[in-house]
Amino acid sequence: MNRGDDTGGRGGANLPALRGHNEALLLDLLRAAGPAGLGRAELAGRTGLTPQAVSKITARLAAEGLVAEAGRGASTGGKPRTLLRLVPGARHAVGVHLDRDELSAVRVDLAGRVVARTGAPLDFGAGPGPVVDAVLEAVLRVRGRAALLGVGVAAPGPLDWRGGVMGRVTGFPEWAGFPLREVLEGRLGLPVVLDKDTNAGVAADAAAGSGSGASVYLHVGTGLGAGLRLDGGIYRGARSAAGEFGHQVLRLDGPRCRCGGRGCLEVLCLEAVARGDVAGAARILGEGAANLVALLDVDRVLLGGRVVDAAPEAFASGVRAALAARGFGTAAVTLADRGVPEGAAELALTPFYTTPLHP
Repeated sequence: MNRGDDTGGRGGANLPALRGHNEALLLDLLRAAGPAGLGRAELAGRTGLTPQAVSKITARLAAEGLVAEAGRGASTGGKPRTLLRLVPGARHAVGVHLDRDELSAVRVDLAGRVVARTGAPLDFGAGPGPVVDAVLEAVLRVRGRAALLGVGVAAPGPLDWRGGVMGRVTGFPEWAGFPLREVLEGRLGLPVVLDKDTNAGVAADAAAGSGSGASVYLHVGTGLGAGLRLDGGIYRGARSAAGEFGHQVLRLDGPRCRCGGRGCLEVLCLEAVARGDVAGAARILGEGAANLVALLDVDRVLLGGRVVDAAPEAFASGVRAALAARGFGTAAVTLADRGVPEGAAELALTPFYTTPLHP
């Protein structure tokens, strides 16, 4: 593919797709640059596109309201260069988090900033019909008059991320095989991305600019799971089943877990929380985290979810202590500063910056 020309590569190239790919490249760079913007020469240098191609693409993006001038750059002896910036409010995305007993939703702009938020109780066990209705109501509440690119939905796993189909969610077998993405797309008339809540959590962290190292997001709420970021991207596994962190067995013949096993990390941790033993819950979580660090050699452990939010420093210090005791003190332990709904919205934004805009 010849990326130096806006309209063509070798024979047989999909020209509209090529144009869309190059647009996405430029939009991604402008998003990262923020309000200060970048000049056309910088955009050309970073993408390998010719200055003429950059000018054509940015003119189209400006006509769509996606790009605007950000002022003038410093002169290097000639005419001061014009800087371009992304227009964050030109498009939006909605992120929805389906927890077992609560729904939360946000609308974000192209920069990922939250501009609207809503929430409501949810009975996930009521089945797909009522939950779909609740998602539609939440999207309508946060949408306003915004132009939406799509909706990201983060749900309990397991689920088929590629097919958009729910799996046999622990404790809720009636969800198995339900085509949640297809149903929501049909009702909303918008693209929908379906992923596990833990993957949305690690996507939110990546969007916040946490670096490219390997990291794991541990979510402690009504359940316990992990999102994995390896080699710069979310790792989901061949069957979208990676990250079932809560169902590693820590105590043989321990208490029965709702997954059917005994002595799982999830049941041990949440039982400690229920009896008010936050320090014990943090230690249990830390032992599980240490197993992950040992297995995957991750650089960073991120903690989130409503249980962690209720006692953030206790969980952070407990996990740090457990890692240090196992000899993994070099792995940083931090608290999530963005939630699962924000990560779900980020998953809906991702195609705007990485795949063709005009297929």
